[in-house]
Parts: sequence; structure tokens; C-alpha cells
Amino acid sequence: MGKWRNGSGTLTVGTDADTREVPLRIAASYRARTRGLLGSDGVDGALLITPCASVHTFRMRFTIDVAYLDRHFNVLTVRTMKPGRLGLPRLRARHVVESEAGAMAAWGLRPGTRVRISASTTVR
Repeated sequence: MGKWRNGSGTLTVGTDADTREVPLRIAASYRARTRGLLGSDGVDGALLITPCASVHTFRMRFTIDVAYLDRHFNVLTVRTMKPGRLGLPRLRARHVVESEAGAMAAWGLRPGTRVRISASTTVR
């Protein structure tokens, strides 16, 4: 996908035999990327922040899982971050996916996994 826009879509994790589709919110504008999950009490599915190579959890209300993705949507690393933390930048990361803590393990998302992202409706 070329130019990203704020909106919604689907995050697909796994192979054809065992696929998990997760509702996805896409934050591509500066304003949406800066806001991220701040002020939220949870997230239904996941949030894709693009472009992005590092995140923080200052002023967050809950613990999150963070997956750093390269330009081909391969998962580089997955971290669980408590509120008030600063994540280290990942040099090869181009996108970040955030979800509630524990969700990524349940989806089978781990380093080396390749995910697919499809955008649907455009908002804002």
C-alpha cells in the first residue's frame, strides 16, 4: 500500500490454515499518530501507526503490546509496555501496531511473523 490515510481496516495474522483477522484503526496523519491511544481506556482490536519507529506510553491508562514492523510488514519485535515508559527506536521499523497487553500472544503475533493490512473506510 502506498500512501496511508487515517481510517479503519483489518490486520491479518497467520497462514491460510490458521488465520486471525483483527479490526484495525489506522493513524497516518501527524495528529492521529501523536494522539495514538492516549486518553483511551482500551482498544478494540489494534492500532497501526505509520510511519513510526518508536512509541511511548506517557499518559496512557493501560498496558499495551507493541509490535514493530519493517517495510514488508514482517514483525521485528514485540514488547509489552506499561504506562509511563519510553520505547527504544527500532532502526528497521516503518510501522507500529499497538493493542491491549496479551492480545498479540493470543493472535499468534511474534517476531518473524508476516502480517497483512488492508484498509477499508477512510475517515477524517
